[in-house]
Amino acid sequence: MAVRYSAPPSDGPMTYEKTLATNRQAHFNFFILEKIEAGVALQGTEVKSLRMGLCNLKDAYARGDSGELWLYQCHIGEYPMGNRENHPPLRPRKLLLHRRQIIKLDREIAHGGLTVVPLRVYLKGNKIKVELGLAKGKKAHDKRASIKEKDIKREMQSDLRHRQK
Repeated sequence: MAVRYSAPPSDGPMTYEKTLATNRQAHFNFFILEKIEAGVALQGTEVKSLRMGLCNLKDAYARGDSGELWLYQCHIGEYPMGNRENHPPLRPRKLLLHRRQIIKLDREIAHGGLTVVPLRVYLKGNKIKVELGLAKGKKAHDKRASIKEKDIKREMQSDLRHRQK
């Protein structure tokens, strides 16, 4: 879990960021063209589960529906100390964005052949935010190139470590 402290505004307090879940497959399966921060409407037990790290973004995606943006297939596990009023793990969750942002994303999805995938869920101050990526799918040869690039980077790091010894 990464904890980041961003630079404080000139007159405000320091904002605290803690990553609760990341979508590691997103950068492998998609080219991320643009990143957007969105709030998410949650129930009480979902917030407690997220704080415990019970979230999986692997197959999650966002889609516009009648002027609203919804997050689908985001698995937030049930709160262990919850009761019969616990939340369903895979329910659609409303994303909180400005109207013009939603319209822009809907236009990009419809005309550009793009999709919106969640990249990470994080705590910003006392609010839970979702970082969305406007993404274009990779083909098989693009994925092979990504793997090759990652291997080259790993070998360079290994060589550098051996030279320093």
